[in-house]
Formats: sequence, structure tokens, C-alpha cells
Amino acid sequence: MPAPLPPIPHLPEPDWSAMARLPIRECHEPLVPVSLAPPPLGAYPAYSRLGVPGAVNECHVREGVYRRLLAVARALPEGLSLLVLDGWRPWRVQQHLFETLQEAIRERHPSLDEATLEARTREFVALPSRDPEAPSPHLTGGAVDVTLCDPDGLPLPMGTLFDEAAPASHTAALEPLEAPDETQRRARDNRRRLYHAMRSQGFTNLPSEWWHFDFGDPLWAHYGGQAEAHYGPTEPVTLESRWRRGL
Repeated sequence: MPAPLPPIPHLPEPDWSAMARLPIRECHEPLVPVSLAPPPLGAYPAYSRLGVPGAVNECHVREGVYRRLLAVARALPEGLSLLVLDGWRPWRVQQHLFETLQEAIRERHPSLDEATLEARTREFVALPSRDPEAPSPHLTGGAVDVTLCDPDGLPLPMGTLFDEAAPASHTAALEPLEAPDETQRRARDNRRRLYHAMRSQGFTNLPSEWWHFDFGDPLWAHYGGQAEAHYGPTEPVTLESRWRRGL
């Protein structure tokens, strides 16, 4: 019987102001579509399938992220696979998600002041930013949302759904439970497996979201103790941009 995986450590929420001061030395690594990957790595562009305005029907990530995701997937126990739900995200999608969640929180808690409302929103959706020195993590292609799947391709239970804006979605939320029931234990162990598998390839985790991991972007530099980030804002190469470059 394999040894139980270590608990997920409790980490503080991001210090966004400190993160914005980290320099970005852009390495110009290209974005690649995760749909190129062989099993056990797969892609399901969740926002496109959910009809979010402006969402793209592909999960793009930087090439270095792509290769690390493949390494994570190949190291999983037999029968399990890694599923990418989102990677590079257009700015307009980030803005839509932020405004939609912010309005939902405002309706539920109308007495919140603007600063508290923004902080509550940023717990689950980063502030939309195209600033080259402080971009939204998903705009860099270094942020990726993932989960684990069973041999039939169905997502393993994680305690909450992907993108569920609830305290239970915090990565270490299930760790303090002294007597978890079977459902909670399975979700906790699945989170541990995902967390440690991603960490083994150098990814860092956003503490408020069990599904969100980073490599190379400012959030990764912040949590990984790096002096600088490697990925700034980017976008996929389009047919039009290829033609313009060729001409």
C-alpha cells in the first residue's frame, strides 16, 4: 500500500502589490495548444463550452508549461489522467469573469464597501490587467487550471467544482478536518495527489483555488521565491499575424 501523501500546506493569499513589483524578463516562449498532447494529458476548454463571451475553444499554454504538464500526466498512477480546463485567457474573458463574480457578491452582500468587494472578488478572479509589468496571470500563458480524471475520463471528486467561488475551494480547506467522512477524505486525497504532482514539476499553486497552478508568470515568481518572472502578456499566433509577418 502506497504511503499517504503529505498534507497541503496553508499559504497566505497573494500580495498583489508585491507581485506587481517583480520584474518580468520575457523569454518569448510560444503558446502551444494542449490539444496536441497525447494521453494521459487532455484538454477541455471549460469557458468556451460554458458559453463565456470571448472564450477560445482551445487551451493554450507556454511551451515550457506544456512540457511540464506532460511530465505531470505521465507520472500519475496508471489509469489517471490530467485534464486542462483553461490556460491562456483573453483579457476580455478575464474582465467578464471579474465583473460577473463581483456583481454576484454585490447582490449577496450589498453593504460591502468597494475595497472589500474588490478583495472578495480577487479571492477567485484576478483583476483584469494588460499592464506589461503586472498582467493577469492567465494572460501570460503561464497560469493553468487543471484537474485529475479517472480511467473513464471523468473528473475525480475534489470537494468543490472547478471555479466554485466558495471557501471550500481553497486548496488546503479540507486539511484541518479531524474526522473527515469518506467523501471528504477522497476529495482531500485527490487534492493532495494533484497538488504534489504539479509541485513536483515546479508549478506553484494559488491557495484559494485547488485547480489553479502557475509556472513562469509573476504569481509563480511570488510563491516560488524567484527574483523575476519569465512570462509577460502574450497571445496566440493567428493566421493574420503570420501573413503580416511574412509580408
